[in-house]
Amino acid sequence: MNENCTEILIVGGGLGGVAAALAALRLGKRVILTEETDWLGGQMTAQGVPPDEHPWIEQTGCTASYRRLRDGIRDYYRRYYPLKPEVSANPTFNPGQGNVSFLCHEPRVSEAVINSMLAPYRSGLQLQVLLNHRPVAVDMKGDKVQAVTLENLLGREKVTIQADYILDATELGELLPLAGVEHVTGAESQAQTGEPHALPGAPDPLDQQAVTVCFAIDYDPNEDFTIPKPAEYDFWRAYRADFWADRLLSWTYTEPIDLSAVTRPVFDGPTERPDAIDMWHYRRILFSQHFLAGHYASDITLVNWPQNDYWLGPLAGVSPEAAAQNLEHARQLSLSFLYWMQTEAPRLDGNYGYRGLRLRGDVLGGSNGLAKYPYIRESRRIQAEFTVLEQHVAITARGSLQGAEAFPDSVGIGTYRIDLHPSSSGRNYIDIPSWPFQIPLGALLPVRVENLLPASKNLGVTHITNGCYREHPTEWNIGESAGALAAYCLEYRAVPRQMRQDQVRLHDFQQLLTNKLGIQLAWPEEIHLTPRDKANPLGF
Repeated sequence: MNENCTEILIVGGGLGGVAAALAALRLGKRVILTEETDWLGGQMTAQGVPPDEHPWIEQTGCTASYRRLRDGIRDYYRRYYPLKPEVSANPTFNPGQGNVSFLCHEPRVSEAVINSMLAPYRSGLQLQVLLNHRPVAVDMKGDKVQAVTLENLLGREKVTIQADYILDATELGELLPLAGVEHVTGAESQAQTGEPHALPGAPDPLDQQAVTVCFAIDYDPNEDFTIPKPAEYDFWRAYRADFWADRLLSWTYTEPIDLSAVTRPVFDGPTERPDAIDMWHYRRILFSQHFLAGHYASDITLVNWPQNDYWLGPLAGVSPEAAAQNLEHARQLSLSFLYWMQTEAPRLDGNYGYRGLRLRGDVLGGSNGLAKYPYIRESRRIQAEFTVLEQHVAITARGSLQGAEAFPDSVGIGTYRIDLHPSSSGRNYIDIPSWPFQIPLGALLPVRVENLLPASKNLGVTHITNGCYREHPTEWNIGESAGALAAYCLEYRAVPRQMRQDQVRLHDFQQLLTNKLGIQLAWPEEIHLTPRDKANPLGF
């Protein structure tokens, strides 16, 4: 077994993990960053999800480093792609022209930009990156983590890494059970949290949001790209949940906010129509009309749609065998949805099946044509010194109070609807409006363990508030602030939980976040009382 040591170990190379590494590196600390797949970037890359953001993102509401990432993505297209001059000249062009985001783009592009942001630190040996590594054991001594052991998924050899601080940036909070960190899985009850949308009865650790195995497709109506019939196709073709509007493999699905039935086909006329309300435009990641003629015969769109949400079983809190089985069912659902679209889906012309839909596994880099990793919406969550509740951020739950709760220990900001997809316990969408909010330092502090910090969706939120703290710029901010916290505590021999009680230390740390790293601690006055939906012309 190999051994290594560093100042800060970050386990999980998703957006939170990358941001944590960048913060710690900029503050002069040595970092080892590990990742289970062979791509850094998490939900934006290996999971294939275009960034879910907010309507003010082009001007404000993210950290300076996240803005560098966004700018870098557009610059990458300008530098390497045959963009039309008028598109290249547009400072805020949308590569995919998808209507879920202002920056729909190909996962490989953000993966390349993330690697370029980390490259200077790797060359100077301040940063070591271990891809294809998964945590398998944690060595504890009292309330402190001594070391983490990881398995190389390619060679099966193991490495043990000692570190002063360990950040859990894994997609499912994998270090929490390994280290015995007090944590929560699934849905809390109303008796526990007082949240209007929490479970009315007992808590349910297995009530977790659906996961999605994303895939990319393009379209040539003159070709036949039909895949072999998936092994579970007959099951998924017939499946209909009691709470769902139709069979899952259908153009009709449940609208998240009011739970009405919505019918939206893959195509609603020509793909170049900017006003089309169809699934093709929803998460389109490459718009062929942006590029010089002759380069791209088709758009490319990303399928993360209601029809391939998998909710029949969770991935956390079950045996490894059960989790693997649920993941395979999720893959089969995605392949079955593609096969249904190719062979049986009703067409606008009255026929059935779009055989020209082509699975673009090369776009996502997965070996089976699908994304490398499932899109995880909900993680295990630490029991924190402070837990963000629905009453702190949801418009209805705030009653007559205007704006989200103001947190004096803020370490960042975010905004998103409280958006919960159907769950593994058979609950339908929970989708309610929230105010632009802050990220409190207390939500990054485990109740007992001293030197392990959450750096992703595993902070102190509930099943409900996870629904608005889980999207791209907020996860990045969580990780960046956690990385900065570890670096600050190392530099000044401070203890994370004392930072919240010591007002001088807290103020000093918040000044570092704003002045050194460019992290906003509060929303501008003209925004913090504006519900996200009211300022969103695209409706995403």
